[in-house]
Amino acid sequence: MVYADQSDLTILQGKESLQSYRFNTHVAEHYFCKTCGIYTFHKPRTLPGKYGVNSGCLEGVNLLELEATIVHGSER
Repeated sequence: MVYADQSDLTILQGKESLQSYRFNTHVAEHYFCKTCGIYTFHKPRTLPGKYGVNSGCLEGVNLLELEATIVHGSER
């Protein structure tokens, strides 16, 4: 996942296939493909104005070239 300003993200295709879901507090909004269920991006509760984006959904990104950072959610 990478983060981007909401104003910097443009959905190029498949917008009609997206479904959103809000967990628990209903503040964060998570988007998934209605057909295959892949997580595409979300509006985080803790970072207003940002999107958390599935890097594998970005055009032109080679996932093998990205540096990974391990994050333990319980230690956030």
